[in-house]
Amino acid sequence: MLTLVIILVALALILVAIIKFDIHPFLALFVGALVYGLMMGMPTELIIKSISEGFGGVMGSVGLLILFGVILGTFLEKTGGAMVIAEKVLKWVGEKSVNLSLMLSGWVLSVPVFGDSTIIMMNPIAKSLSSKSTISYAATIVAVSLGAMASHSLVPPTPGPIAAAGILGADLGLVIFYGGIVSLITLIPLYFFVQKWVTKIPLRPVIVADEANINIADRPSFFSSLLPIFIPLALIIIASIAAYPSKPLGEGRVVEAIQFLGTPVIALLIGAVLSFTLPKKFDRKLLASSGWIGESILLAAPVILITGAGAVFGKMLQNSGVGDLVTASMSDANWGIFLPFLIAFGLKTAQGSTTVAMITTASIVAPIMGALGLDSETMKVFTTVAIGAGALAISHANDSGFWVVTQLSGMTTKQGNLSHSLGTLIAGVTSILVVYALSLIVG
Repeated sequence: MLTLVIILVALALILVAIIKFDIHPFLALFVGALVYGLMMGMPTELIIKSISEGFGGVMGSVGLLILFGVILGTFLEKTGGAMVIAEKVLKWVGEKSVNLSLMLSGWVLSVPVFGDSTIIMMNPIAKSLSSKSTISYAATIVAVSLGAMASHSLVPPTPGPIAAAGILGADLGLVIFYGGIVSLITLIPLYFFVQKWVTKIPLRPVIVADEANINIADRPSFFSSLLPIFIPLALIIIASIAAYPSKPLGEGRVVEAIQFLGTPVIALLIGAVLSFTLPKKFDRKLLASSGWIGESILLAAPVILITGAGAVFGKMLQNSGVGDLVTASMSDANWGIFLPFLIAFGLKTAQGSTTVAMITTASIVAPIMGALGLDSETMKVFTTVAIGAGALAISHANDSGFWVVTQLSGMTTKQGNLSHSLGTLIAGVTSILVVYALSLIVG
């Protein structure tokens, strides 16, 4: 009981620091881990060891993945490649199915690009389609936001799922596969929610000239835009299949080459390099510290540091022996896959950041995977996706994504809560139910 109290105190300190005092999550998590270690009476040598092992270990496995993923997304966004993909999806699905088109576009774009950036990029299209029809602007932009949230939380290479998979030691290829399945199934109730509920919110767009500010002639082709996303994902998935104990692809140098190229860090490096081909006129300054690479590093750095601090907290929990205590206290309980979901759900709702919620939850859950019966390779994957499901909800006033949606569209806070926020709750609950069903079938 005392250990549980100390854990709750440490988590409370972290949340209060982030929410009330607006302290950076990296510092809050790092100091929270240190406070936990001291309160538990851990030897100072073990505390220092936990810091170095936790931070260093996750940096080696996750840091570069996050960086390469952000570089890929930045080049897609800056060159207009992301917009090309969105417009192609709209064309395929058809403008008669506007909300479905926008939702699928948001889902596709938010795999390599941050969720907020996806909403901002897609807003001109959502606004234009609403203005040319009788569809509420609330419906078009919320369709984008919910599609973006679904893949942002569940499908790597966005930072949250990558970090959680790295901390839990889950196979990234399988996380991509099952995360994709879960998030696509989740879009079904979200689509009906938008069609039947959000369309009733009366909201018309105010159009200003050239809001998209995109030079169409300079944008890359659809094929070129898709390659940096498709090639890494395909390589990772194929390598995961090749690594199965049954050796479905056989053995030999070719398979070894496939497994090397499908190593997540190599695959995402390939994706990042392919994204360098997207600018119409390539300028080496784009790769300079003042160019897009420098901007990507600035975007990735906070996420990488937060991931490292979360890993320190997880290692501190592990080295304090909390796993054994939980095993003893939960031997008769059957929390299973729902505990990671509930922790992530609570953290996301409390502090707003999807990435922070996923990293913190993974760090807490990692030492007690055995006690929860989640330590098999398959269940590590489903645990990662369950954490993503929890981190989907609830996006409200403490989440930047909520304000991006409401401020761009002109929705009131109440309208935002009844559309975007309620939609993320539906998404989270649907996702965990799908994860649980899959775990029963596959696990």
